[in-house]
Amino acid sequence: MTTRRGFLALAGGATAALLGACSSREPSSGKKPGTKVPDVVLADSEQGLVVLGGARPATHGKRAAASADGRVVFAVDGESLMRFDPADGISTRSTTLGGGWLPRTVSRIACALSRTPAAVQPAARKTTSLLVTVGGEKRQYDLPGVVEPDAFTTDNTGLFVLEWLPATAPDHYRVRLLDLATGEVGPLLTRDKTAVPPGAEEEMRGEGRQAVLSPDEQVLYTLYTHQPGHRHTRDLLSGRPGNAHAFVHVLHLTERWAYCLDLPHPFGEGPPAAHAIAASADGRELAVFDASSGNIAYAGTAALAIAGVVTAPKGGNASLAYTPDGTRVLAGAGRTISALDHTGTLTASWSVPADVRGLAVSPDGQRVYCGGDNEVLWLDATKAGDTKAGDTKAGDAKAGDAKAGDAKAGDAKAGDAKGVGVAKAGEAAKDGDAAATVLGRATVNGLITLRTVR
Repeated sequence: MTTRRGFLALAGGATAALLGACSSREPSSGKKPGTKVPDVVLADSEQGLVVLGGARPATHGKRAAASADGRVVFAVDGESLMRFDPADGISTRSTTLGGGWLPRTVSRIACALSRTPAAVQPAARKTTSLLVTVGGEKRQYDLPGVVEPDAFTTDNTGLFVLEWLPATAPDHYRVRLLDLATGEVGPLLTRDKTAVPPGAEEEMRGEGRQAVLSPDEQVLYTLYTHQPGHRHTRDLLSGRPGNAHAFVHVLHLTERWAYCLDLPHPFGEGPPAAHAIAASADGRELAVFDASSGNIAYAGTAALAIAGVVTAPKGGNASLAYTPDGTRVLAGAGRTISALDHTGTLTASWSVPADVRGLAVSPDGQRVYCGGDNEVLWLDATKAGDTKAGDTKAGDAKAGDAKAGDAKAGDAKAGDAKGVGVAKAGEAAKDGDAAATVLGRATVNGLITLRTVR
């Protein structure tokens, strides 16, 4: 987790066991004793990182951080740093730190820690201390100014950082690269792999809505909104004025270059919470949802250009996820989840009892996970049910509670294992916001959002 991005991680496998030494109390699951959340789910709450599902779900709190893909969790226990696989809960490494350090940015084998928690806008300071562990080896870096860790390079020899300016009253930042061997901080490369000259580094405001990691873990895409007058490196080099109000910052973690993909008007003009980003499972496409204007923009990741914009549901905060086969997206707007194809055609919809706070689809496509008001719901992805999601009482969310025939609007085709987006043509759209068939729910007090999809 970093200062500029929110990442739900669905870490496959239903047998997670997390080390008790780094865990606090278990989140409450609204199911009968002996049943569990079907998948391993990571979420952010006001109490910090929460893991749902498996043998020992736990609230790890603010002294823990997960990798962007949800495969690894680092947690501080006393003066030690523990590394966990959230799928099986086995601790694979422990490093002695000393007190006062908080995990901030994580890769598979590396963790960057600071002495200050993540903040939308950090406080002024003269220097920043970062502690970086890679494969159990650690080194402290004392850097001038206000510096926040952001992401590791794929080979873990560099750490991308946000250098906030001015250090005396930070209100914007530039992305730079800390060389972990030399301790030097320098500029990134351009997309054609040439060094960015002095004076041409992009500077952003701290309105990064959220970020997604490419499936091959080589590229990080961060959505920025509310950036009036922003000038890209290409604008600074050419002398052109900047006019992008929203864009996707593309950071190549292997080749170490950055590029900004501009989004068309009116993206970025609505509230930051009304925007969301998702990447397809094959890594070939990005989608950006603007619930304030009711639009979804699609872009190819090879060309890094907008391929088209389609209409979408409007209103409330935005959440977005691709179906596993990439043929549809799930768009959460307010209290409605809509399945849409690439033409913007509605193929299914569900209503839920509270504003959606993050969406994810299980790896087999059978369950849709939805963040809500102090809880996480998992819904039947193959059905848009006729019983209100709110009618299922907390603590009584049995998968078999719906009566036969209650969930007709979104019945899946016989034998179709894709799950999401296979409702019979026209039925879900005809019924409008059909209520979801709730399979279960888990209490997460102070839920902020679910994270990425595994």
